[in-house]
Amino acid sequence: MARFLPGQELNRLFYWEIIRPLLADRFPDLVYSAALIGPGSDALGYDTVVSTDHEWGPRGLLFLRDDDYAEVAPRIDEALRQELPTTFRGYSTSFSAPDVSGVRCMMAGEAGRIDHHVELHTLRRFVQRELGIEPDTPLSARDWLAVPEQRLLHVTAGTVYHDGLELLTPLRERLAYYPLDVWRYRLAAQWMRISQEEAFMGRCGDAGDELGSRIIAARLVRDLMKLLFLQERRYAPYSKWLGSAFIRLPGADILVPYLSAGFAAATWQEREQQLSRAYALLAMRQNALGIAAHQDPQTRRFHGRAYQVIHAERFVDTLVAMIRDPDVKRIVTSVGVVGGVDQFVDSTDVLERPPLCHHVGAVLGS
Repeated sequence: MARFLPGQELNRLFYWEIIRPLLADRFPDLVYSAALIGPGSDALGYDTVVSTDHEWGPRGLLFLRDDDYAEVAPRIDEALRQELPTTFRGYSTSFSAPDVSGVRCMMAGEAGRIDHHVELHTLRRFVQRELGIEPDTPLSARDWLAVPEQRLLHVTAGTVYHDGLELLTPLRERLAYYPLDVWRYRLAAQWMRISQEEAFMGRCGDAGDELGSRIIAARLVRDLMKLLFLQERRYAPYSKWLGSAFIRLPGADILVPYLSAGFAAATWQEREQQLSRAYALLAMRQNALGIAAHQDPQTRRFHGRAYQVIHAERFVDTLVAMIRDPDVKRIVTSVGVVGGVDQFVDSTDVLERPPLCHHVGAVLGS
């Protein structure tokens, strides 16, 4: 068995020891960029030994100039096929053909006939595939909101080894996080989601609906987790890696005991007590951001009923009141505080298809 190396380390070595020297020798005048970015667990930094069974191994992405791609890409592909070693650090450099889902797995290769996993792209084609936008076109507020944050993570996470095009690094910097008022709007929408269900956990439990209370508690825990991502200005990954990424956030170590206890509690009263502590902590963190008026971080009764809530709509109102960008203000006026497409759509079939996300996001206006 090969000694497991996290994909980021394995492919950093693969580029510097194998790919870069090969390109320098065979294509000395080539202008290109090289990276490990995209949706893979290795690019995102969440891979383990289990990850090695598919879409994992010695691999990477090469970006070529638009004018060079048609002529140069086939030559690079053939050079890699002929000259890559059969293994690197104990892992095969050859991969199976894509299955019906497009997935490839490492398999034994034959010297001189390596079915490699070094993807050749233009930056434009890659960004269109991942985000559904043009890399050199300024993004409107609607554009920002029509791209799920898990897709933005694909482009901004991972590692760039070389940026000879001098385009990839500036693009990643430009997409590093939302503009201020888009951020305020997404924060407001996340607080809105909490406000719409925070009293229901207790109400369901009070009505004898223990299963319903637990379901709502789980939904609130996920919304609170995503709120911390927003407060920390970090893009959240999709559900498989949400918890892994969450525990790495500043402040997560304080929240995890309350969120875990709230989710596991045997009664709705215990759930309410634990989640109330989480609400208060996140309210204090919201105040500390200094991007909206201060709100009392303590929980209180839900109107005349005996359920403790943070009344999250208070944070919605104060964030919306600070929005100055006219495009974002028009979105608030036309559709309200619904947030980005991934805050009001929960379908993988939508969120993994950028053109469909932009079509759905058209509801936000221009």
